[in-house]
Amino acid sequence: MDNSAHELNVDRPNSARLYDVFLGGSHNTAADRELAERIRSSAPRWSLGAQLNRSFLRCAVQYMASMGIDQFLDLGSGIPTVGNVHEIAQQYTPDARVVYVDYETIAYNTSRVELADNPNVTIIKADLRNPESVLNHPETVELLDFSRPVGLLIVGVLLFIGPADEPGDLVATYRSQLTSGSYLALSQASDDDLPPDLQREIDQVVASYEHADEQLVLRSYDEVAGWFSGTELVDPGIVHYPDWSPEQQALDEYQRSCRYGYVGVGRIP
Repeated sequence: MDNSAHELNVDRPNSARLYDVFLGGSHNTAADRELAERIRSSAPRWSLGAQLNRSFLRCAVQYMASMGIDQFLDLGSGIPTVGNVHEIAQQYTPDARVVYVDYETIAYNTSRVELADNPNVTIIKADLRNPESVLNHPETVELLDFSRPVGLLIVGVLLFIGPADEPGDLVATYRSQLTSGSYLALSQASDDDLPPDLQREIDQVVASYEHADEQLVLRSYDEVAGWFSGTELVDPGIVHYPDWSPEQQALDEYQRSCRYGYVGVGRIP
């Protein structure tokens, strides 16, 4: 796909930069901050969900690294923030390799600068909806050996992939590249069986993202479960954001109520 369509536009909020705002980052624009504040006002648990999503990413990488995974492909990696994949992985294996993938200009440029001195980590500017551009990119080929287990991370990005782009087929294409012993981590927003207060919040969020450059797509448990086809789910399976992470022990009742999303990790047998 043509990456020129994703060049920096400071006047229109961007999903990656909104995520950065919710995580307390500084790589965002006035338009991003204005929309983020409106979302916080109408749906206060959405920003909490962003933080829980990031917590899931951290814990998933920790789990994979503890199981011996030393190379990761992070699709839709976003803007660097505390607890990046390579920082966690390299605590377990100092020479762990990570390829980040994003097409948003600030995410790419910021990552490029921050990773310049780390020879085992890179970011490529590519659209995950074009798997060939990701998998055959020279830097991906140089850093990752798909004949060995890989940790594939598709966290916080599929909710911005519309039905026309066939997310299930995209996940299957990437999953097909993984050898036995690899892992797949996913997250996805959903409005399955929500109480009225949370349903109102997620409806407000979906409406708010109509003003951003990428719209929000909600999906059911069954659709998310299909993305893990051919894998062995890691306990506790496909669950809501607060229920997967060991960090859940520190969550209060309000944080545990943030249940408009599913997360899971599967192992390739």
